Amino acid sequence: MTHPQKKGSLFSLLPFFVFISLYLFVNIILGDDFQMPILVAFLIATLVGFIQFPTIRFEEKLSAYCTGAGNPIIMMMIMIFLFAGAFAALANHIGAIDSIINFSLTFISPSFFIAGLFLIAAFISISIGTSVGTIVALAPLAVGLDSSVGGTLAISLAAIIGGAMFGDNLSFISDTTIAAAKTQDISMKDKFKVNIRIVILPAILAFLLYAFGGNFQLSDSITIGNYELISIVPYILVFVVAVLGVNVIWALVIGIVATFFVGIYTVDLNLWQAVTVLNTGMQTMFELSLICIVIGGMVGIIRLHGGINYILRMVTSVIQSERAAELGIAGLTALINASIANNTITIIITGPIAKEIVQRYDLDPRRSASIMDTIACTVQGCLPYGGQVLAVLAIAQYQVGAFEVISQMYYPMFVGVATLLVIVLRKYVR
Repeated sequence: MTHPQKKGSLFSLLPFFVFISLYLFVNIILGDDFQMPILVAFLIATLVGFIQFPTIRFEEKLSAYCTGAGNPIIMMMIMIFLFAGAFAALANHIGAIDSIINFSLTFISPSFFIAGLFLIAAFISISIGTSVGTIVALAPLAVGLDSSVGGTLAISLAAIIGGAMFGDNLSFISDTTIAAAKTQDISMKDKFKVNIRIVILPAILAFLLYAFGGNFQLSDSITIGNYELISIVPYILVFVVAVLGVNVIWALVIGIVATFFVGIYTVDLNLWQAVTVLNTGMQTMFELSLICIVIGGMVGIIRLHGGINYILRMVTSVIQSERAAELGIAGLTALINASIANNTITIIITGPIAKEIVQRYDLDPRRSASIMDTIACTVQGCLPYGGQVLAVLAIAQYQVGAFEVISQMYYPMFVGVATLLVIVLRKYVR
């Protein structure tokens, strides 16, 4: 609850500005790719919040922090993150990711290899729930293609990033999808239904541009390995069960159990190996889970100081309609994402504010969840200092520049335009 003596001011948002300064500007000064640990930046920003407004008792601030950190939505997100990490690790252990890649490559026509990379990236990203993981898996294929057909590296990398971002928008085990749905207190199924209507046309247009933008032949240097169709089944099962409306936690549990039995058949997986891998997978989500808790606590302090009310007052001062309210959510998402270059953290930060805007203007939370996810995808995909672009440049050993890749990244650009049209055309996707 906002402190009664604090109506809110720009100064109330000081912890957030401290975080931005530490996370972005310190890394710019260091000249390295985001060496500043995000948890440290958030904790320092939180300490600033504790020091602010000394007339408010520290015990009251600490209570606000704990209330924000222990928000039920945050706890639910963390539980889903842990199950998603466990499922992804076990599936990877039994070779499911390699099977997906090799299965997809087997059916690509050589003349549509660039468009095929887009489709493969989309399929893998929907399955494993991570755009960066998909990019890391597929970028070497783009490098191999360029060694045979020169001049294809930039467009191949762009197609991979675009497909990976498309899948990340829709995957039931993607951290961005989980964050967007849960901060708006809606089901993953409902978010998926709205989201896919926004992104499907941009994906088709991007595919067509990649398909008919040039006639590229598959390089003989790219080796297509073997695949086990049964290894792909758990991913399909999780997707189908979640689409049918089963709670995503139970969908992931079903996926884990199915993966375990597939592993017994394919790689002689035993129970103790599975337990060890599941634990390792959950550990990969520990930092993100802690970040969620720390952000929730920091937002609790900012709320106590009136910062959330200040943002809402500033936003509502220019909002005269539902359309303007959704544009406000989109603008806030884009601004924060451009500042911190992390789409998941952006949604976790923006989500609580977006939810209050939704409640105040009686908006559809399914739309607000989808708007945050798609706008974050657009901005993140087009940032030269974003994790996705930095990953492909590193794998390609900087043979191409960031803007060479970004200029041919059609999907994020198209989905940004589509989202704005959805906001303007109020009767669309309702």
